[in-house]
Amino acid sequence: MPSTPFRRLCHWGPISVLGIIKLITWAMVHLLGMWWPPHGSLAGALHAALFLSLAGSTLYYFLQSLLEGPGFIPLGWKPEHEEDKQYLQFCVVCNGYKAPRSHHCRKCGYCVKKMDHHCPWINCCVGHNNHGYFNMFLMSAVLGCFHASVVLIICMYHAINRIWYMQHGTGREPLVFLTLSTLLLTLLAIGMAVGVVLAVGALFYLQMKGILRNRTTIEDWIVEKAVGRREELNLPPFVYPYNLGWKNNLKMILYGSRYDGIKWPLREGCGEYDLTREQQAQKLDKLARSRVFRAVRGYGGRWVPLWSRPRAALAAPCTDEPRLALQPGDLLRATRHRKHWLFGEKILGEGEGSRGPRGWFPRDSVARTDYTPKHKPD
Repeated sequence: MPSTPFRRLCHWGPISVLGIIKLITWAMVHLLGMWWPPHGSLAGALHAALFLSLAGSTLYYFLQSLLEGPGFIPLGWKPEHEEDKQYLQFCVVCNGYKAPRSHHCRKCGYCVKKMDHHCPWINCCVGHNNHGYFNMFLMSAVLGCFHASVVLIICMYHAINRIWYMQHGTGREPLVFLTLSTLLLTLLAIGMAVGVVLAVGALFYLQMKGILRNRTTIEDWIVEKAVGRREELNLPPFVYPYNLGWKNNLKMILYGSRYDGIKWPLREGCGEYDLTREQQAQKLDKLARSRVFRAVRGYGGRWVPLWSRPRAALAAPCTDEPRLALQPGDLLRATRHRKHWLFGEKILGEGEGSRGPRGWFPRDSVARTDYTPKHKPD
């Protein structure tokens, strides 16, 4: 079964987010009371109310996106009509067909409805059920941290120049007092707030760009490959079937509960399986370009095999994808390559169910082979 909300919370990602929210909120409440006391003026009260509302909404939407989860395709799912199976990919892990716009997440262990990406900060995927909550979390976090960045920097300026103001000021300047510990915590809070504005702001921009086109991050990549593939083969251009115009696309997020995550409104003239058929064609092209190797040297699956393979260790792929342990004689199909590494999957047999675990492995552990197993892409 999918992980419980409590298990999702017990992870470095959610714990880090909760810690950052608490740190920035503490710094704002502590310094606002000295710089612009809420009980002293209406403007100070509005400052405090604005930040606390943004902090509260950030926490609320973060918890909602985590607790709601992305929504998973039922195990063993298949389309209503038998003839539609030919247009869908089969997931051997979930023992069912992948519904349109769904993808299998190896970290969640299930096929996710309208999967966008797996987010470590919420310790689950961003998908159909929590896509709206996730983007509201991003927006609230960016606005709240931008507000906090401005206020905390001003407060830090007043704290650094406190003695000058006491000697040469008019007496009406706010006096901000910081001890060594509160100074260090405030500097950390400023760094965190500015970092969130830059990093999460960029992510929010990309997410909104995708929402207005009704595309997930994965679908952006599929469409990009479809354009290049069809140009290369002189085929008609690919028409993305779910782009209904930016207003209707935005409504798909705002009123996502109206849809079951399996069937979707389509652009006029498009079919329900246009995207999945394009995916199948891309998988066949990928299969045709892949190469089969046989392991000639064992590899234990170390991420940085410094002693046994120093060159490969210094050029290790910068990705969280797994490493694939090898035994001499293992058959592998490689689909991606780098100078010292290959990415692929073990070949366990013939036909359906022949796919084994995937991951990166050192290039010097394998050698090309003429073996050509039968395999149907899933």
